[in-house]
Amino acid sequence: MKSSRLKTGALALLPLLMSAVPAFADPVVATKIDSGDTAWMLTSVALVLMMTIPGLALFYAGMVRKKNILATLMQAFAITCLVTITWTVIGYSLAFTAGTGASAPYIGDLSRLMLNGIIGPKFDPKMSFLLGGTVAQTIPESVFMMFQMTFAIITPALIAGAFADRMKFSAMCVFMVGWSILSYSPIAHWVWAPTGWLGAGVFGLPGAADFAGGTVVHINAGIAGLVACLLLGKRIGYGTENMPPYNLSLALIGASLLWVGWFGFNAGSAVASDGRAGMAMTVTQVATAAAALGWMFAEWLTHGKPTVLGIISGAVAGLVAITPASGFVLPGASIIIGVAAGVGCFLAATKMKAFFGYDDSLDTFGVHGIGGIIGALLTGIFAYGPLSGGANVGGLKQFEAQCLAVCVTLVWSGLVSFVLLKVIDLVIGIRVTEEQERMGLDEALHGESMG
Repeated sequence: MKSSRLKTGALALLPLLMSAVPAFADPVVATKIDSGDTAWMLTSVALVLMMTIPGLALFYAGMVRKKNILATLMQAFAITCLVTITWTVIGYSLAFTAGTGASAPYIGDLSRLMLNGIIGPKFDPKMSFLLGGTVAQTIPESVFMMFQMTFAIITPALIAGAFADRMKFSAMCVFMVGWSILSYSPIAHWVWAPTGWLGAGVFGLPGAADFAGGTVVHINAGIAGLVACLLLGKRIGYGTENMPPYNLSLALIGASLLWVGWFGFNAGSAVASDGRAGMAMTVTQVATAAAALGWMFAEWLTHGKPTVLGIISGAVAGLVAITPASGFVLPGASIIIGVAAGVGCFLAATKMKAFFGYDDSLDTFGVHGIGGIIGALLTGIFAYGPLSGGANVGGLKQFEAQCLAVCVTLVWSGLVSFVLLKVIDLVIGIRVTEEQERMGLDEALHGESMG
């Protein structure tokens, strides 16, 4: 009797209980915010921001001459500020909204202009398409936006290494804002937004596999740096005067901060605190060590001595190359990727640069451009399907997709960089005067010196 009454009461309450359950047109939208994922992503935001300031700032500053150290530090800090505002106003919206109509595969819309709509603690259901509408919704959209902002910051900051010692600060500021809008945001959309044409796959190919930014960050920045150094011309005295790094201890500290911060870069790109993040962290460590050793031994055999500059450059090359592969490959493959990057980038920064005679001051193209290409292509060979749910499996088709993404990035970023720099040069000029360059950018542009 008691059991019968309970059943009757439960049935009577059923309509009331059902009315309290929200209806979801798409079950993905029902995903709850996960505190563990959110905590890891907040940590990753801080780690990736640390990669630019102070990591990249110190890495680059330690490799220039004394008279340009403060100017180099200033560039990294100013770019951080400029891109933060640019990303807030328009960059994020262009990169990570769905887009409209025929333009959707190529650029986002303006629905997140000035971060409009990012409110409250939960992920906005209107943005459910992000990252396939799955893991991204376990964190607030504001955290996702901030994580992507740190990527948008470091990418143009990398370019500055190619034109160190000779670009006007005013021209650099204009270029970085324009390039962030016209090159970084579109390529990020093409590869990472689910509606993006490269990420979705075209011509019967699978989508480009770029877990944390081989194409979007490193190839993008590398080719822009090459174009910039070619248009600016060589530094005064390049090839005839000795231009040794002033403070390699700063460079080593910067490289070390980059290495630690890169765990946020790669493992954070899982957008979850899970097994894929753990594997991404593992292969990042392994590939970086392999690349550092690869560069060190290549330099040792070639020049007779292993150098501090060599081993830290090799480590950065490994970090670059494993970036696109980090969520797709296993540790064995990461060793191969690391060694290939260490040796390949050593040859690019020494033999190739000497052969063509361009003045890439801090080897932005040699390390980030070439390292990014090596990593992107080898991802196509070594991608282990189960890590991506079977979406990206190494083989000919995936390799072809990687080649397409690499070529498109090189062409678009190179073209945008060329046009932007030409226009800026016509309006305000891009290179400092000979007198300013000889004096040093610290005093000539900022009225300060190291003493």
